[in-house]
Amino acid sequence: MDKTASSYWDTPIAYLKGVGPQRAQMLNTELGIFTFRDLLEFLPFRYEDRTSFATVKELTSQEEKYVQLKGMIRGMEEAGSGAKRRLIVYFYDGTGIIELVWFKKIDWIKKQLKPGIEYVAYGRVQLFQNTYTMPHPEIEPYQGDDKLGLRPVYHSTEKLKRKGLDSRGISRLIANLLPAALPHVQDPLPLSIRQRYDLLPKAEALAQLHFPKSSYLLEQAQKRMKFEEIFFFQLYLVQAKIYRKQHFAGQILDKVELSRRFIEEVLPFRLTNAQRRVLREIYADMKSGRQMNRLVQGDVGSGKTVVAFIAALIAIDSGAQACLMAPTEILADQHYKSFCEFAEKLPVKVAKLTGSTPQAERRALLAGLQSGEIDLLVGTHALIEDSVQFKNLGLSIIDEQHRFGVEQRSKLWQKNEGIHPHVLVMTATPIPRTLAMTFYSDLDVSIIDELPPGRKPVRTIHRYDKHRLSVFGFVREELKKGRQAYFVYPLIEESESLDLKDLMDGYESIRRAFPEYHVSIVHGRMRPQDKDYEMQRFARGETQIMVATTVIEVGVNVPNASVMIIENAERFGLAQLHQLRGRVGRGAEQSYCILMTGNQLSTEARRRIRTMVESNDGFEIANVDLEIRGPGDITGTRQSGLNLMFTNLAKDYPIIEKAKKAVEELLAADPTLQAPEHALLKKHVQMQAAEKLNWARIS
Repeated sequence: MDKTASSYWDTPIAYLKGVGPQRAQMLNTELGIFTFRDLLEFLPFRYEDRTSFATVKELTSQEEKYVQLKGMIRGMEEAGSGAKRRLIVYFYDGTGIIELVWFKKIDWIKKQLKPGIEYVAYGRVQLFQNTYTMPHPEIEPYQGDDKLGLRPVYHSTEKLKRKGLDSRGISRLIANLLPAALPHVQDPLPLSIRQRYDLLPKAEALAQLHFPKSSYLLEQAQKRMKFEEIFFFQLYLVQAKIYRKQHFAGQILDKVELSRRFIEEVLPFRLTNAQRRVLREIYADMKSGRQMNRLVQGDVGSGKTVVAFIAALIAIDSGAQACLMAPTEILADQHYKSFCEFAEKLPVKVAKLTGSTPQAERRALLAGLQSGEIDLLVGTHALIEDSVQFKNLGLSIIDEQHRFGVEQRSKLWQKNEGIHPHVLVMTATPIPRTLAMTFYSDLDVSIIDELPPGRKPVRTIHRYDKHRLSVFGFVREELKKGRQAYFVYPLIEESESLDLKDLMDGYESIRRAFPEYHVSIVHGRMRPQDKDYEMQRFARGETQIMVATTVIEVGVNVPNASVMIIENAERFGLAQLHQLRGRVGRGAEQSYCILMTGNQLSTEARRRIRTMVESNDGFEIANVDLEIRGPGDITGTRQSGLNLMFTNLAKDYPIIEKAKKAVEELLAADPTLQAPEHALLKKHVQMQAAEKLNWARIS
């Protein structure tokens, strides 16, 4: 529907036959339905299959499910009294008798039901005292098989149901609306696209969504709406990307002497082919004169930090400054230490700014930024404070970007006067292809899909609590070889005190089990300096065992650590398990990740554990995570402004691919949507743009 045709669609719902002022008020407050448009867009959340009949004879004692029966009334009687009063109707379908039972509206129902008429009864069958019953069924006269089909089920509330607006009542209102409303539906998708991709017209799709004539037509209607949903989101992003490339200039940063010196003389290992390819893509952007907006994604341990540092060197070599913003102090510290090691033999000054930076140090740091003395600033969201001013910011690197709100990222993007800095977004959470296609069309995407040579895949093993002694024995063997081990405990905010107790109990039991070894402990309630002290002791090998919560998901790089035990692994999500596992396997020795669980596991938990045991591929794991959890928690899509009503990103890849292709073909042929046949489409896009803030150029 085109919202620009507002006069009809904005008609208050009170004017629809069957509504009136009282019902309209309840629809407003209970379901947010104010207008004709609201009601037409209030879609069923499921459908009941009324296409076939069961028989009483076929029912089995194990079932308790919804069925549809066709038969006649053989008699009725009342039983009980007061609150226990009930109406029992004996319903015969030719194969047997089932009792239809009502506990409410008994007198009204008795008047409606008449012997000698064939009825259709639909409800949940139960076996009660060896008798099949159907409590509170829907029942209506049989009108022939042509009146059967898929019946829509709409959300309702108790207040609405008392006013006759249960699912059936809402369905009747929509049936009243449709005949007059559908001629007013304007289809924003051009006929050429509908024909090429075999899509129903919008009006027909809406009609089939409310009252599907068959499973096939319902499927076609859903396909049409999924395509449209993704098509317009893609169109918005791709147009924003084109606009940015045409209108947003970027500093020309093309000097490579410093980065070449670093790669050839300082770096103690060879870059992988994947790292080299991604650096070539970044360099092409930075010297193009157009503002870069690039996403770099790679699996745990693929070497994104080195790529980010080399990109920063290109900016610094070309007379600009660079900054990296990380979501936590631990991650900012890790990057700062890595960059300081990298820069030790180079004429590059690195500084760090976080919320805990002392005031005197902060003042000197801010002055050094403004004078240009500081080349590379690493920090947390403290970087976006108004007091942080650069002399010439040429490159903004944002790590784990999905943890930052869009406004936070935009502030960093605006840190340079006159010309915006290039933006490099990094994520260590591999993004499934469907998500990357859907949510990152405004970004150029680079993937580091190769691990450094010599790294052996981490072996992942699942063990139950009853195997704890043998697991401890295995850990002891690794420690005897001079290796180190992590024990990780879950920390869930809702029960932080309980989890801290679990951690402390675990710490004490591990000290008792390994009395000959030194043990570090790290958790979120410790002061930052205490956490850092314990982590550094472990990193230097002064302690052999690290007992920690998920604070070590990032921030610790200990190549000598070869074993990770994850306690209560069923309480972790897949992405977190994969990130934690990435803390081991950083040296040349074989490493192990042991997932400890109780015996009682949900189906979903078993699937997560099995996925971890069978795969080390972060992209494959992310796909499973997407199927299990949906997109919300994986990429921060809730902040993207996209509320997907129809599309399942885990299952609808073919439709997403076609919608993206359609957008590319459309903009190649008509970049500004000036063709007469694209007039409605352009109007729809303008309406969408008016409802959104244009954050797309930021990432």
